[in-house]
Amino acid sequence: MNNVPEMTTLAGQEVPEEEQLRDALAERLIEIGAARSPGVVAAFRTVRRHLATPEADMASTYSAEIATITKTDEHGVDLSSVSAPRVQAMQMEQGDIAPGMSVLEIGSGGPNAANLAEMVGEDGRVVTMDIDPDVTDRATAFLEETGYRNVTVLTGDAEHGDPAHAPFDRIIVTVQAADIPPAWVAQLKDGGRLVVPLRLRGLTRTVAFVRDGDRLVSDGFELCGFVPMQGIGENRVRLAVLHEEVGEEVGLRLDGHPEPDTAALATALSLPRTVRWSGVTLGGSESNEHLDLWLTTALDNLPLLTAKPGARARGLVASASPLGIPTLVDGDSLAYRTVRPTDQQDRYELGAIGHGPQGHALAELLAEEIRTWDRDHRGHRARIEVYPAGTPDARLPAGGRRVERRHSRITITWP
Repeated sequence: MNNVPEMTTLAGQEVPEEEQLRDALAERLIEIGAARSPGVVAAFRTVRRHLATPEADMASTYSAEIATITKTDEHGVDLSSVSAPRVQAMQMEQGDIAPGMSVLEIGSGGPNAANLAEMVGEDGRVVTMDIDPDVTDRATAFLEETGYRNVTVLTGDAEHGDPAHAPFDRIIVTVQAADIPPAWVAQLKDGGRLVVPLRLRGLTRTVAFVRDGDRLVSDGFELCGFVPMQGIGENRVRLAVLHEEVGEEVGLRLDGHPEPDTAALATALSLPRTVRWSGVTLGGSESNEHLDLWLTTALDNLPLLTAKPGARARGLVASASPLGIPTLVDGDSLAYRTVRPTDQQDRYELGAIGHGPQGHALAELLAEEIRTWDRDHRGHRARIEVYPAGTPDARLPAGGRRVERRHSRITITWP
């Protein structure tokens, strides 16, 4: 299906560079492995995504890694965005979408709904919904301008899904969720796929789930970052501040973790640090996403340490990551994951830095779990399952980590 009208400027003249930008984006997505199937590639070659955000630079909207922010709150927190093309392609591949399917997109914006419409074709149907009328108004205008007729735009709280058009072959969620509402499972066909950026003890992964009766079973996941869900299902991470000097802020992101002693931990940061190296190495292109998921499975109190670059420059912390670094906390002490270059080119050793009276012991414990991952699970991928709240323990997989939410019991297990 190709709904792209003739490319024109306001003066009626063709804009050939627009097509060149789309082609270049598609080629880039192929190059980095985000787009693999012909349907995904064709969608990015076709959809005129820049028309959804006319206030943004056109070239930037066709950059694989740039998410275009469309709305922020009074504190500057991002509320809505058009996701980066790489992330959209990644979720589309996870969805395994085919012509004729019925797809529900939760978290609207326009371009991704158009991508999905291209993939399901004229015999398929896409419903895209968002709680924010500003977002759905923008999506409606974009879809009308670009000529997509097989997309329905709804304004409402996605906690309840869309029973009027259910059941769906696929549900694609483009906002961070901490829980799986029962409506999403009920409105998904058995054997259908739910792709959702699910937050698990602070770590967010876009997970491809397959429905098996009343449970969901993962079929792969990818590292990601999304704006958090609003409405009834809102469940945001809380920040416990350890150091609040402007430009040097340090905090712990809590997602069901115990309340930390922030005063004691602030003192710990000012004490000499202890470093323990694991002997485990990663190549420069290797992701630590599976290691971090193992650590949060194995260790009980592992919130994420977040710090501004100024905190690292001052020496308060040795690492600063916008996503946060897994950090083992025990009372007045903490230890967080770190790396150092090795003698081998583009290879780095993993270790842990400890602060506080127990910093050395926590750093050694963290380093030992890194060794365990390397020895027993480095080639493995976690299995994530979602069961309804109230499911008896006997039905849940043995071992691993359980994450309890209002609607669901989520398990993380390893081979």
